[in-house]
Amino acid sequence: MSRPDPPAPQRRLHVVFLNWRDTANPEGGGSERYVESVAGALVEAGHRVTVLCAAHANAPADEVRGGVVFRRRGSKLGVYPRAALALALRRTGPFDIVVDVQNGVPFLSRLVTRQPVVVLVHHVHREQWPVVYGRTVARLGWWVESVLAPRVYRHCQYVAVSQVTRSELVGIGVDPQRIAVVHNGNDARPPGALDARSPHPSMVVLGRLVPHKRVEHALAALAALRPELADLSLTVLGEGWWAGQLAAEARRLGVQDAVRFTGFVDEAEKNRQLGSAWVLAMPSLKEGWGLAVTEAASHAVPAVAYRSAGGVAESVVHGETGLLVEDGPEAFVAGVRALLVERGLRERLGTAARARAGRYSWTQTAESFAVVLHGAVLKAPPTCAVDPVGTGPEDDLGVELVQVEPVSLDGR
Repeated sequence: MSRPDPPAPQRRLHVVFLNWRDTANPEGGGSERYVESVAGALVEAGHRVTVLCAAHANAPADEVRGGVVFRRRGSKLGVYPRAALALALRRTGPFDIVVDVQNGVPFLSRLVTRQPVVVLVHHVHREQWPVVYGRTVARLGWWVESVLAPRVYRHCQYVAVSQVTRSELVGIGVDPQRIAVVHNGNDARPPGALDARSPHPSMVVLGRLVPHKRVEHALAALAALRPELADLSLTVLGEGWWAGQLAAEARRLGVQDAVRFTGFVDEAEKNRQLGSAWVLAMPSLKEGWGLAVTEAASHAVPAVAYRSAGGVAESVVHGETGLLVEDGPEAFVAGVRALLVERGLRERLGTAARARAGRYSWTQTAESFAVVLHGAVLKAPPTCAVDPVGTGPEDDLGVELVQVEPVSLDGR
């Protein structure tokens, strides 16, 4: 298949990202890590980047971090009109392109600017709306995401972080020729670095503590397996508004002595905890990719996740880098047990997981994302660019994808 020459920008760009949170936010997660990794790489290449996101107590209203300008205004929902107003009034100064990060709720930036808009989607929230909200709000939210947003952005370029997300976007009416796939990256690990693995069986959960992450399933696995593995423990890394309910569930199950809720931890502690674990428990209802999977895999820790949970079916290769099980606590318990008690299986999958994680990098993600941005600014034909570590030029929809070689972020 012929590969088109990647577009090169004629000038330095000012890119404005709209995202409801940032990584300093207690509710921040993989979406924010993705945005800020790309933003930082763009700045290093000489571009200007502004991130408009919600205000919170952990950071000032205005901040420059790593060369990226953060402007924090409004609440979890209030950030949407505040960001739209900032665009309409050019409070960021002149800009060249907007990246509208659609975490279920779009910023509808296409309605307030004539500059190019790229829509970044980690996953479609069909299953999550009724878990988090009541029936009326859930129906309204799903209508906005699945009906209104595709119409508003019908002429815009999209970026999805997995082929599963791409397929879901096509399913709600987004033109497949306008959806590029750029996977999450991963931090490089020092060659030969060794982990201090726990001497006793241990599980780890990494992520925001919210209902759709279903940490309850990991607690249930702990309770079910303790009669067989008396010294089994669970460490839950992360914080969120659901933490109190999870602590109560641990007490109800009688496993509070074997589970530790760490709250927010810095990168060093996060990696220490991942490196000591035997298994990553990933019982989430839905993920666009599952950044925790590749972060744990860097430490040769295999994951157990649900086959139906979106992009984790791509970040976990069943039987090679981890286990994908059918949805339900019993199947999840069986998958966790298999990795805990079968050392050979656990080590084989962990070794393969670490090798696969090494194929992903944030530099590669940023370079691929830059190709899409440059094409949008130059009003080139929409891109179906596939991340260089993707699975091939044909996806499960039978749509031919144009594989674009990454270019340096400064266009050289």
